[in-house]
Amino acid sequence: MKHIFHLSTCSSCRRIIRDIAPNEEFTLQNIKDESVTPEQLDYLAGLSGSYQALFNRQARKYREMELYKRELSESEIRQLILDEYTFLKRPIFVLDSQLFICKNKESINRLKNLLQYKN
Repeated sequence: MKHIFHLSTCSSCRRIIRDIAPNEEFTLQNIKDESVTPEQLDYLAGLSGSYQALFNRQARKYREMELYKRELSESEIRQLILDEYTFLKRPIFVLDSQLFICKNKESINRLKNLLQYKN
């Protein structure tokens, strides 16, 4: 499975996707147009170890909803991500059974190296 969860209007997502996988055959899922399903989210959480690892605390709604004032449970985080696409970190690359949340250079470089090794 080669899948990318991204936001098409996000310039960082576009840049990272272009940089990492210009010639790779990934299925792209724009999370604004095609919401992440509960099954997909559960699969991602299984790969990452938690819903918290997938949760975007940089989202504007996180501040607007004053979620920083509360300790959120895994089930609350799961529901927030399902209800609002901006709470999912992005871009997320799934390569076979490996998950890469490409929010930092280390994760991006690990994925690039893996893709080069496979080719």
